[in-house]
Amino acid sequence: MLITYDSEADVLYIELRRVPAEDSSDVEEGVTALLDKDGHIVGLEILDASERLGQEQLRSVTLKDLAWEPALTGTEGL
Repeated sequence: MLITYDSEADVLYIELRRVPAEDSSDVEEGVTALLDKDGHIVGLEILDASERLGQEQLRSVTLKDLAWEPALTGTEGL
């Protein structure tokens, strides 16, 4: 998962899976779900993010109760 924020465009993007988006569906005005070829959500785009979430929320992200393997950095085994 990747979360990015473009402060110039005021757009928050949450990438759930790294696959090409083939379609989209508006969840509500300014919030779009990006879909893969099978209609599964691969990401969420939120326009006017600072107004919707507030600047303080955009500056902090909390991860809770996640169980995962550490990401590979490409330097393993060197």
